[in-house]
Amino acid sequence: MTALLVALGAAVGAPLRYLTDRAVQARLGSAFPWGTLTVNVAGSLLLGLVTGLPTDPAVGALVGTGFCGALTTWSTLSYETLRLARGGRRLAALLNVTASLAAGLAAATAGYALARALTG
Repeated sequence: MTALLVALGAAVGAPLRYLTDRAVQARLGSAFPWGTLTVNVAGSLLLGLVTGLPTDPAVGALVGTGFCGALTTWSTLSYETLRLARGGRRLAALLNVTASLAAGLAAATAGYALARALTG
């Protein structure tokens, strides 16, 4: 049952990642991977929120592992960072890694803190 919940969450998270990434990139028209940064930070915020709430393990499987796992993407972050660096945009590559890590950790922390504040 848990594997099915993970798969269901991923079936929603993966297409949402793709669509969000494309929409953000099209809107900003930049070589910097703003779309990936957006989905990674949003997923980190949601995962922090879910882990801070007193939820059933099934919710963790569906939303945390499935949805957030498919929404966020370490492999794309790595690829896009490498693409920037190999294209001579080393500062942008460094900024991508630094911003992704810092913003992701800050978002997860904020989500967790919000959940804890809401549940008292």
